[in-house]
Amino acid sequence: MAKITYVEHGGKEHVVDVANGLTVMEGARDNGIPGIEADCGGACACSTCHVYVDAAWVDRLPPRDSMEQDMLDFAWNPDPVRSRLTCQIKVTDKLDGLRVQMPEKQI
Repeated sequence: MAKITYVEHGGKEHVVDVANGLTVMEGARDNGIPGIEADCGGACACSTCHVYVDAAWVDRLPPRDSMEQDMLDFAWNPDPVRSRLTCQIKVTDKLDGLRVQMPEKQI
């Protein structure tokens, strides 16, 4: 289990425990976190679970694969370093303390 902090665009923080094996997107969905829409349900077929990963965590996550990179082209204001799709980040104990910030909007 990992404690993950989801930060809304306006700054409101939601700290939740997410079970290992789920994705960061599923953790947001299951806990009613606003700002992550997840329209495709986690199939990496949209960009509505886009977040900015806290800079301290960028190098601690597995790298983006080509499908995630392609979908980020459709995200709102993607950051070349910090942007990730939460449906592509599997939760493990190593993610305990992860912080992600939602963009102004999802498209």
